[in-house]
Amino acid sequence: MVNGIFIGNVPLVRVAVASRHAVRTPLVVLDSGFTGDLQIPSNVADALKLQVVGVTSARIADGKIIQVPVASASAAMEGVVQSVEVLISEGMPLIGIGFLAKFGYRAGLDCKNKAILLEMI
Repeated sequence: MVNGIFIGNVPLVRVAVASRHAVRTPLVVLDSGFTGDLQIPSNVADALKLQVVGVTSARIADGKIIQVPVASASAAMEGVVQSVEVLISEGMPLIGIGFLAKFGYRAGLDCKNKAILLEMI
């Protein structure tokens, strides 16, 4: 079970992201509108020394379609490690539905009480 926090109205959880070179544990936004695994800014990707393996099209919140570099990394939650697709794009780091599905999480958001619970099912 993973507990997250809210800052304002933004739900956040901490995720361990690793490459062969480094590990980082950023707070990431739990974004149910993001269908991918993980999005991180270029400074985190650079710190991890991630290798870009391609480019993908992504629709952002305002409806625009942009081209985004893609890399692979490992992510760890509660001692479980999964390979994740990483989009490298400026802005807040995000985890999406793909990430939650890979780890088998059910997400509970209590916006009134500002509580987040990720439970493996």
